[in-house]
Formats: sequence, structure tokens, C-alpha cells
Amino acid sequence: MTIVQRCSLTLQGSTLAALRSCVEWEPESVPLVPTLHGIPVAPFGLLPPSTHGGRGVSTNGEQDATMRWLDTQPANSVVYVALGSEVPLSVDQVHELALGLELAGTRFLWALRKPDGVLDADILPPGFEERTRARGLVAMGWVPQISILAHGAVGAFLTHCGWNSTIEGILFGQPLIMLPIYGDQGPNARLMEGKKVGMQVPRDENDGSFDREGVSRAVRAVMLEEETRSVFVANAKRLQEIVGDHELHERCIDGFVDQLRSYTK
Repeated sequence: MTIVQRCSLTLQGSTLAALRSCVEWEPESVPLVPTLHGIPVAPFGLLPPSTHGGRGVSTNGEQDATMRWLDTQPANSVVYVALGSEVPLSVDQVHELALGLELAGTRFLWALRKPDGVLDADILPPGFEERTRARGLVAMGWVPQISILAHGAVGAFLTHCGWNSTIEGILFGQPLIMLPIYGDQGPNARLMEGKKVGMQVPRDENDGSFDREGVSRAVRAVMLEEETRSVFVANAKRLQEIVGDHELHERCIDGFVDQLRSYTK
């Protein structure tokens, strides 16, 4: 049974659907959801993470190496690259992404998950780290994503557009370079592209593949080309106000709780 089938059957047997969104975030879509599924829908807000908490400190109490590196970089100059852990890229895809970052010429911090069954020497293109050492850092272990996104040196977020990562990026006003891989990441990326907070990496219409030139174009449009960057940054800052509105999300949760309680009477 597919995920879509399971979701459909679950909705058919439910009296209430909860939605991690809010009308302020999706004013056109959220009011339509009850008409699509025929049951009440309770949006419980975006559940943004805390913007503080010392997550830039490792378990032994020392500052994370990625944070130390960021501290040496100019403001808004670094692309933070993180594509999640659920669907790792193939080696060929990692190489195209790496060469695209190199071609773009920007500074970058890449939280790279090692593909399964691949030797360390084969993960990145030959000579890539040496050629980009002056402006890039590849981290293959844990990184403090919230602290990285909040850092003043970061100027954009290259993301797979999982919902958590999307919300985290916008929470800190980061424009997005979008490379969706699986599941809801594609619709999430289209939603963000529609809100003009960034650009998707171009894909081949037949097989969904991407190449280094497409990666480079998207990175440069979001980071280096002032005409497009200014639009993406302004819209990301506008949405940041919604994601960071603590009282709004508390009201959404209160409304969700009230709806749950109404079914117990």
C-alpha cells in the first residue's frame, strides 16, 4: 500500500484533520482543505523551533567547528547546504551538486550525509575540497542547523524543502535555493517558489535529474544577482514575521485543543 493510499484511508476514517499550517501562512489553501476531504480541519500553526538554546555547542561543551568557521566569514556571504537525512543523494548527484557550488563561486557550508557503501575518497569529486578550501567547508557529521541558520554569515539556505527545514530557514529570514528530492518536498518547494522566497534548481522534465550548471544558476540568482536576490530576501523577511509570531502559533494550538475537547463532550 502506498503512502497516498494510507493517507486516504486514514482521512476516510477520521472526524478531524490537524494541519501544520495556518491561514496567515497559506490564505488561499487552508480554507479549502475541509471541502477537499469533507471533514473539519484544525490548523495548529507552524511549530517553529526555539531561536536560541545553545545548539552551537557540542556535547563536550566546545563550540562546534562549523560555527568557528562561520565566525571568520563576511556577513551574508555563505550558502548553507543541507538536504536532510531521509533520502541521501547518489554519488553522481553529490558530484553535480559539488561542482555546481564550485561553479557558482560563492562561499558555502555543506552538511553532507555520506551515501551508504561509498568510500570517503569517492564521495566528493577529485580535488574538490582542495580547490574550494579557501571559501567552503564540508561537514559530514552532526551540525547545529538552527545556530547555523541564525548566524550572520549565512545568506541563503540550499535545502530539500522538507517542512521542518523550510520553516527553520524562513524563521531566520533566509532566502531558499530549493532542491526537492522526495515526497512533500516538491509541493513545499513550489509553494515557496510561488511566494518568491527563492528559486528551484532546474530539473530535466523527463527524469528529474539536475546538473552543475543548474545548481550554479540557482545559487547565483539567490546569492549574487542583486535584482533577484533583493526580491527573495524581502519576501523571506516578510514571511519571517509570520513564522516568528509566537502569539499567532499559540492561538492556533489553543484552537486545536478546543476542537479536540469538543469531541469529548
